[in-house]
Amino acid sequence: MTTSSRDLFITGLRNAHAMENQALSIMKPQANRIETYPEVEAQLQRHIRETEGQIRRLETILDALGEDKSSLKDLALSLAGTFAAVGHTVAPDEILKNSMANFAFENFEIAAYKSLIALANASGNQTAISDLELNLQEEIAMAQWLDENIATVTLKFAALNEAGATAKK
Repeated sequence: MTTSSRDLFITGLRNAHAMENQALSIMKPQANRIETYPEVEAQLQRHIRETEGQIRRLETILDALGEDKSSLKDLALSLAGTFAAVGHTVAPDEILKNSMANFAFENFEIAAYKSLIALANASGNQTAISDLELNLQEEIAMAQWLDENIATVTLKFAALNEAGATAKK
């Protein structure tokens, strides 16, 4: 049994929709817990707003194709994201673990959007490409910000920790 490129594209869109819901369930608790890293909190809040826009764009594409999102995938990945976010709260270096995990997740999202763009082309869904490229650019920008700031966050954590101040979040 073969699967058409359109079917693969729709599955990928549903997966991306669930992935973005997972991202929200990771970022929102992180942003709410941050106390001593206002630059990280501001970036997370910005990316939360972008992610909400990405979800709307994915829903628009699915609607145009006459397809629905996968509520089961959305729920499953949202729960997984919540558990991941909660798991780091007990770590003494929570901000570092979150920063590393977020960087890895952003790169996963970048790969997902590159794959979706290829499937959009292969399945003749060129009208979806501009929205997918916008999502991709936002993910690249977030990954770049994390990449450029991981050393700063790490050194701030180290300095606060050495001074005996609250450093973990």
